Amino acid sequence: MRIGIIGAGQLGQMLGLAARDLGVEVRFVDPSPRPPAAVCGKVIQSAFDDPVALVALAETCDVISYEFENVPVAALQQIDGIAPIFPPAAALSYSQDRLHEKQLFESLGIPLAAFHAIDSRADLNVAARALGLPMVIKTRRLGYDGKGQRVVRDTDDLDIAWKSLGGQPLIAEQWIAFDYEISCIGVRSVSGEIAIYPISKNVHVDGILRTSRSQIAAPRLAETASNYVHRLLDYLNYVGVLALELFVVNDQLLANEFAPRVHNSGHWTIEGSETSQFENHLRAILDMPLGSTASIGHAGMVNLIGKIPEAIRTQSPGVLHDYGKAPRPGRKLGHFTVITDTAVECDELVEKIDKNVNQST
Repeated sequence: MRIGIIGAGQLGQMLGLAARDLGVEVRFVDPSPRPPAAVCGKVIQSAFDDPVALVALAETCDVISYEFENVPVAALQQIDGIAPIFPPAAALSYSQDRLHEKQLFESLGIPLAAFHAIDSRADLNVAARALGLPMVIKTRRLGYDGKGQRVVRDTDDLDIAWKSLGGQPLIAEQWIAFDYEISCIGVRSVSGEIAIYPISKNVHVDGILRTSRSQIAAPRLAETASNYVHRLLDYLNYVGVLALELFVVNDQLLANEFAPRVHNSGHWTIEGSETSQFENHLRAILDMPLGSTASIGHAGMVNLIGKIPEAIRTQSPGVLHDYGKAPRPGRKLGHFTVITDTAVECDELVEKIDKNVNQST
């Protein structure tokens, strides 16, 4: 059995390591000369949308998946029918356009902040009146880790936002003064079996995920988030892992976005769950029985951004995941996971490690 994965970054690497444990071979397409996943399997060095490379991948693999949501849908359509592709292209298409994504949430009865499509400078004025200020302007396509967006705090910022982001389809979103952010990760197999992980509490800095912690004592929120993930999985006839990010506002949940792939906020599942999100993604696309998503203690994850301090290599307790990437400001180079007996211990340890490795940089 061989799985083809489009993209060979750190998510591809973690999928490849999980595949190795399952006795499954993996093969990748990625334009980078030395991508992180190269330690796990053969990499066809080519562009993600290179039809020759994608056909070669599909013809030599039993199933195709991908590690990031900016894979061109048209590229997947070129190999449709050669090998099954999971998650389905429809889910990928929704996630690539923020307007379509929010319309999907609305159609499924998943609450979210108010929004307004922006196609002209005049639309910004309309959105400001309809949504109020501040509001957030984002590109409808591409953009991640805080890129492709700008906060408009007063009317003077409207021109600045248009000059910065105009000339492409945009979306304005109501500003949400949320209490905190959570994510809910679910997985659905080819046969329709569904499993949901405990929700995690996430902290972002400058648009980049900094820490995640799970379990958290919020059973009602967990039940509601699980319900929303079930709606997405069933409607999209989804196969694989899906992550839904949500804002918590006065004990209510508002959807932010979803990712049709394994997700950074679920990296803690490698050590903190009976079955990691990476193994369960592979089980799902191969139509194997899904593994238990039960937690092992209280897990905390700290992203290592920009550089990996030498001190973290001897940090105990915990597990370092070094992706093998060259240091660069704002780049995710690895993560560190801790498992504790109590939530208080986890919180204290995560905050200490984050302060030592990130806030001092």
